[in-house]
Amino acid sequence: MITKIISANKDNLNELVTMALDLWSDNTFEGLETEMLDLIDVNKDILLMSITDENTSGFIYMSVRTDYVEGSDSSPVAYIEGIYVKPEFRNKGIARLLFKAGENWAKANGCIQIGSDIEWDNNVSYDFHRKIGFEEVNRIICFIKDIK
Repeated sequence: MITKIISANKDNLNELVTMALDLWSDNTFEGLETEMLDLIDVNKDILLMSITDENTSGFIYMSVRTDYVEGSDSSPVAYIEGIYVKPEFRNKGIARLLFKAGENWAKANGCIQIGSDIEWDNNVSYDFHRKIGFEEVNRIICFIKDIK
């Protein structure tokens, strides 16, 4: 099994959006397509894709944040906005390769920390973050109330 990491571009946008829709299923294809297309050419964001044995297998979307990032003590901070590996390619080290490429990008952009967050019940993502060296820094519960 050979995996390479490439930058997302307009030629592989459809494949990227299809995977992003698996990760963020409350969106529409068209909405994510517009968002991802805008991100491809932005310097403070990066979209990387993994290609395993000639098949698209995953992606990572990272940004550089200059506002406060929970648990950080530096600025700017690279932030994992999303990381996804197709089910049939999981547990093969692909997410780790995507993360390492993102970490290299973060260092090149002057970051000394990387932040991330997950949904409270996403145990798979929690375990992944712990395996690659993340330390849990806080837990929060968010509230909203509609007012009339």
